[in-house]
Amino acid sequence: MNQRLVRTVQDRKMLIRYIEQKPLPFTNTVKDGDKRSQPQNRLQMQWCKEAAEQGDQTAEEYRAFCKLHIGVPILREDDDFQQKYDETVKPLPYETKLALMAEPFDFPVTRLMQVPQMRRYLDAIYQHFTGLGFQLTDPNWQGMEARAA
Repeated sequence: MNQRLVRTVQDRKMLIRYIEQKPLPFTNTVKDGDKRSQPQNRLQMQWCKEAAEQGDQTAEEYRAFCKLHIGVPILREDDDFQQKYDETVKPLPYETKLALMAEPFDFPVTRLMQVPQMRRYLDAIYQHFTGLGFQLTDPNWQGMEARAA
């Protein structure tokens, strides 16, 4: 599978040339939006570390929890992801699914997200943990605008 991010008119022209050179038949998928941003990714990792400092799990365990309980439901809104996830991962025991989300397996969740999905994911993480009494860095404090990125 070949994925290309198209951000500029030149990127679009190069994609068109690439498609024109592809032998037939082939399948193409186009998704709107951009991949999650680096500030969004850093904020997620910062919050997991902050949760680990205040809670009873490691940052990686909190990260796995968030991916499984918050990220997967967002991605399951896509019919293709839902079908593949439901066939392969959903039947597994809870502990196995949680283990798959963490290192060394690191099941892809956030890296599949577009910026708006990642914004929803971060908003849900913030609401979840602050609702439990955790103190997380406010993403709007001192110019941290990662959720809006």
